[in-house]
Amino acid sequence: MTEMVYGAVPQRDAEPIFPKWWRTIDKWSFSCVLILFGIGILLALAASPPLAEKNGLTPFHYVQRQAFFGVLALMAMVLTSMMRPDLVRRLAVMGFLAAFVALILLPVFGTDFGKGAMRWYSLGFASVQPSEFLKPAFVVVAAWMMSASQQINGPPGLSWSFLLATVILAFLAMQPDFGQAALVLFGWGVMYFVAGAPITLLLVMAGGVVLVGSFAYSNSEHFARRIDGFLSPELDPTTQLGFATNAIREGGFFGVGVGEGQVKWSLPDAHTDFIIAVAAEEYGLVLVLCIIALYTGIVVRSLMRLMRERDPFIRLAGTGLIAIFGAQAMINMGVAVRLLPAKGMTLPFVSYGGSSVVAGGIAVGMLLAFTRSRPQGQIGDLLRGRR
Repeated sequence: MTEMVYGAVPQRDAEPIFPKWWRTIDKWSFSCVLILFGIGILLALAASPPLAEKNGLTPFHYVQRQAFFGVLALMAMVLTSMMRPDLVRRLAVMGFLAAFVALILLPVFGTDFGKGAMRWYSLGFASVQPSEFLKPAFVVVAAWMMSASQQINGPPGLSWSFLLATVILAFLAMQPDFGQAALVLFGWGVMYFVAGAPITLLLVMAGGVVLVGSFAYSNSEHFARRIDGFLSPELDPTTQLGFATNAIREGGFFGVGVGEGQVKWSLPDAHTDFIIAVAAEEYGLVLVLCIIALYTGIVVRSLMRLMRERDPFIRLAGTGLIAIFGAQAMINMGVAVRLLPAKGMTLPFVSYGGSSVVAGGIAVGMLLAFTRSRPQGQIGDLLRGRR
């Protein structure tokens, strides 16, 4: 339909799938993701052996598992990025339905692994966290609803997406998992703003978030404990935040040296939530700045390509995906330096994890599929033609 209305540039016929994929994909973002995977394996070699020793496993048990899940994530990313936007949308709808049902059934069949939050399904050899797969699927489904509402006589997609987001937030809060709930709300809010929501409505929503946060603080011991720890003027050096802050300070500009860091022996989540503290201690500010530059590069490159996109659905879905991707990286690193309350959130492609790594690969694969060059011209051509 887009090509019928706006016209299309010539398309190469009978071009093999892989050369066409490589020609149209955002190679800079793809390269940044590969580098982040490599950094994740490098940091796993430093951070995970102490935990493996504590659990009576071989020294590189978690490194091997991270490499395995990393390969699965890369395969999922490449395969997803080769799909057309309409196929990505169908995949997202099916994935959303499956993840949503899994989220609903967590109180019955899920487990908390002794962490006080019912977020996972235990499969024996591994665990699955439905919310990780729900995030990218929900973004695409919500973008589909929002874009449909912009059509003549279209459905009330904005209202539908809001109701769907509210239901998901309620189930996530019941776990409780306020970190994932915040990401879902942020991604939906960014898409809603891009879709043309008035500022006054967004301000009302922000006020609602404050009210819900106040209610959660008064009624959730888990939530209140993290907020109190964040607001406390004194930092207990024996807590995870205390160990992480000290490690970052000790690392300085160039780090204490490969394998010389001590925080990995003190932090139970050094290979997951606080992996940036291991990077800062052993490799210093240099590696941390490189990691930040890689995430920034992916976000900026994706937004630049989405700005030239004509299709409203692709613009909204791509913007939502890159919003939750960038926000998750920012939250993880912000927690480590005590700029944000502790949320138990992984650093995309760098932290150890099965569900988070594979779901991240699918999400970035969707983003790469949406930001591929397509034979439709650019939105700037249309704007210039209207002058």
